Amino acid sequence: MKAHVSSILLGVRDMERAKRFYTDGLGWKVKNDYGISVFFESDGASPVGFYGREGLAGQVGTSPEGSGFSGLVLTYVVRSEARVDEVMAEAEKAGATILNPAGALPWGGYGGTFADPDGYIWSLGYSGRGADQPYAE
Repeated sequence: MKAHVSSILLGVRDMERAKRFYTDGLGWKVKNDYGISVFFESDGASPVGFYGREGLAGQVGTSPEGSGFSGLVLTYVVRSEARVDEVMAEAEKAGATILNPAGALPWGGYGGTFADPDGYIWSLGYSGRGADQPYAE
């Protein structure tokens, strides 16, 4: 198995609320809306999509119930501290819960974290230390 993710599929409790958060709030564009699942334009990266939480849990053979930290964090690396601040503000305006406000990070970078309405955690970051960063934009 290669270190590659073909797509990222998030189980959501309310499909319409999740679509509004990402489209209206963060500016994502829907590529395919199948009703039970939605996929977004990926701009060459791994596609991100949503599926109803119960249906997705059933497909993978687990319970849709869960609480606490899942161990999954989605990262979004940008090219400036200012862009970190902009994305954090967009997310908060769209209804995200700010977990760590943007600021200096212990390892020398700059970033912040937020949770979307379903509790998925996004870590935004910037570091001027390397040219080989996995930039999202």
